[in-house]
Amino acid sequence: MIKKLKMGMVGGGVGAFIGDVHRKAAAIDGLIELTAGAFSSSAEKSKRSGEELGLDPSRVYGSYEEMILAEKALPEGERIDFVSIVTPNHMHFGPSKLALEHGFPVVCDKPVTFSTAEAYELKAVIERSGLLFALTHNYTGYPMVKQARAMVKNGELGKIRKVVAQYHQGWLATKLEDSEQKQASWRTDPARSGKAGAFGDIGTHAENLLEYITDLKITALCADLTAFVPGRRLDDDGHVLLRLEHGAKGAMSISQIAVGEENNLKIQVYGEKAGLEWAQMHPNSLTVRHLDGHMQNYRTGVGALHPESAAHTRIPAGHPEGYLEAFANIYRNFAKCLLAQKNNQEVDPIYTDFPTVDDGIRGMEFIDAVVDSSAKQGWVKL
Repeated sequence: MIKKLKMGMVGGGVGAFIGDVHRKAAAIDGLIELTAGAFSSSAEKSKRSGEELGLDPSRVYGSYEEMILAEKALPEGERIDFVSIVTPNHMHFGPSKLALEHGFPVVCDKPVTFSTAEAYELKAVIERSGLLFALTHNYTGYPMVKQARAMVKNGELGKIRKVVAQYHQGWLATKLEDSEQKQASWRTDPARSGKAGAFGDIGTHAENLLEYITDLKITALCADLTAFVPGRRLDDDGHVLLRLEHGAKGAMSISQIAVGEENNLKIQVYGEKAGLEWAQMHPNSLTVRHLDGHMQNYRTGVGALHPESAAHTRIPAGHPEGYLEAFANIYRNFAKCLLAQKNNQEVDPIYTDFPTVDDGIRGMEFIDAVVDSSAKQGWVKL
């Protein structure tokens, strides 16, 4: 019987959207249990959240500093095994750095840090510590995304020529941040969100998905950002032309004011022999169109899929498999790697596939380039 890894959470108090997602995803495989937490910047709210989550009151802390130092002082078999960070963007770096410096591996929500400088500093901390660090760019956890990546890697599409990515939402079509809506409040605040709005929030998902599937880096871009809602301080819409490695070209459309849209993340990849399309709203399907005109519709759990896809499929074909399972794949892979380290064992390489600080750095550099390009109204290198 595998002993569960003990997780300490920073942020994500009861009522917080992303904290609840992380807790559910981490628990799915039975490898991780929530043991401790500093769930709010308010000690009172943190304690209240711990009570509602059924935690031992002695393992619920008033700050992340208190949690990390107190847990480090516990015997090795009792203390937490890693820290999960689910705070707003400006609070990613501090807890990550302190946890790593005290011997705790980290799972962190994206973006990796508030700024690119912090991201590079965090990478140095990770390298000095030798500890695991996972970034929850959750869309890479979908089985059909991994199928798409494997098909591109194996040359089934031929040389990649063109990539088109979009992520359209409509929830910020009005000035929602002026209400009591917590998510809108911090995501549109440059002091907490960073220099980009929609592009920092969902644009980095499109960038990460594009580079993950194609294994091509964006080398230059030309962006046009807009804040359509009067008085909004950060972008809520934008378009980007892309130049990628090996001569490929691309385009990206990002919006949080596309009225009626929910989470319309979609990517199309076109090679010399075939093209593929995946949409997050229909995650169990991957459509591939070939040069001779025939079309294949790959489905999660059906037929001869690539091992990378099959290993991340959880339920029988025909059952919806989506957001939580994709998050869970990142947590499971991280947990398997951490358990292997603890037991001095080798881990199957198929489970080493999860986003790292390098993916986070790419995201931060992408944000910098997009904001810079839009301000200059021209191309910038990435």
